[in-house]
Amino acid sequence: MLRLKKCAHELARLCTGLCLLLTFSGIAHGADVRIAVAANFTDTTRDLITAFGDATGLEAVASYGSTGKLYAQIENGAPFDVFLAADSRRPELLERNGLGVAGTRFNYATGKLVLWSPEPATFDDPQAWLESDGFSRLAIANPKTAPYGLAAREVLAGMNLWESLQARLVRGDSIAQTFQFVATDNAQAGFVALSQVRSWGKDEGSLWLIPQSYYAPINQQAILLSRSENNDAARQWLRFLRSDKARSIIESFGYETEH
Repeated sequence: MLRLKKCAHELARLCTGLCLLLTFSGIAHGADVRIAVAANFTDTTRDLITAFGDATGLEAVASYGSTGKLYAQIENGAPFDVFLAADSRRPELLERNGLGVAGTRFNYATGKLVLWSPEPATFDDPQAWLESDGFSRLAIANPKTAPYGLAAREVLAGMNLWESLQARLVRGDSIAQTFQFVATDNAQAGFVALSQVRSWGKDEGSLWLIPQSYYAPINQQAILLSRSENNDAARQWLRFLRSDKARSIIESFGYETEH
């Protein structure tokens, strides 16, 4: 039995390694900087990469996903140079366990959580709507892997609605999938990032900018990964994130930055 368990563990490890190799072989070739980026920061990062290339002549490529899953990929050897998380906990853990370079971790953005529906006049009174029977599905990111999902759980718990809404919650693996649930009418509304609605390109529909007092601040941190400690292009990317140009782009998507 012990031998079977050991074989199963080794097989799982090999499968994980193969999946990582297949996933990242496309981005590993030719790029100066390879970035793991929290899903909420997708559209912002695309604009930042363009501006970074214009400013430095360097090429940055990004892979997007939930913070928890990207963290797991980094632990398993994914070939990233920089991690842009949607929280501070995972970058701090990477620094603590030696996978992140000490002293390179900083807040690059503070995210804002909203309750959103693409349909106008869906909820004039958000709390009354959440307490009503007027919807069948409410989208939320997985609180275990997505910081915006954790914030949404805090909001619902503070409103004493977390338990009563369990049967109607649709959970996305990432905040990007959560947004898609709402955008494709698979949920009447959902807790998403303000930046996603700003990137929607259509009318905002119904939007409740949730008061900051309802959830802990979503402090999104960046860190240089130890495997790329001597990668000057990666360090240039981190310096660029703190530039006036980068902060202007980040703020245009609805985030707050530190000055």
